[in-house]
Amino acid sequence: MEGTATPRITCAYLNSYVGKHVIVVGKVVQLRGDEAVVDADGNITAHLNREAHLSPGNGVQIIGKVNPDLSIKVLTALDLGISVDYALANTVVEISHQHRALFAYD
Repeated sequence: MEGTATPRITCAYLNSYVGKHVIVVGKVVQLRGDEAVVDADGNITAHLNREAHLSPGNGVQIIGKVNPDLSIKVLTALDLGISVDYALANTVVEISHQHRALFAYD
């Protein structure tokens, strides 16, 4: 992975991070073979690896690389279960982008 921090993002920030590693927290909306649709304040298509074991309706934390088509190639995926505070996860994203000097973003 990269030598700098991996920023937390939502769907709205995808186009700013093409080609970079990111962290996304969202809800698994749909599974289609080796792809998942994740709602992270908007739908994101995630291309899963073989180690990803997700369940529809559960929360997920994805670390991956943003593709030019704004999908994410998953490096790791962690199933967070059903008790996820998505509003809190989105607030963390917004605060980290408002106060970039506190984080090691490029």
